[in-house]
Amino acid sequence: MLGKIPGVKLRLSPTEHRMADLKAAFDKAVADSKLLPEKPDNMTLLKIYALYKQATAGDVEGKRPGFADMVGRAKYDAWAAVKGTAAEAAMQQYVDLIESLK
Repeated sequence: MLGKIPGVKLRLSPTEHRMADLKAAFDKAVADSKLLPEKPDNMTLLKIYALYKQATAGDVEGKRPGFADMVGRAKYDAWAAVKGTAAEAAMQQYVDLIESLK
C-alpha cells in the first residue's frame, strides 16, 4: 500500500534483501532444474526433491509410506533426511545443487 504513494519508497532491511535475492535465485533454480542437460541419477533427484520440499513446506510430516509404495517411501526418507534444515538453508543448498548440475 505504501509503495503506491508517490514519493514513498520502501526500503528492505539487509536481511529482507538477502531473502529476496535468495528467493529469486531459488525460483530460477527451480526453473533451471527442468532444463538440465542430463537427467540426474535417482539419488540426486531425491536430494533435489527433498531440498525443494524442505524449502517450501518445512519438515516432513505424516506416516512413512509402506513397503508397497517404494517411490513414496524413498521420497519420504530423502525429505526426512533434511528434517530440521531451515528453509533458507534448504533453498541455498537447492540452488547450489542445481548449479552444480548445469
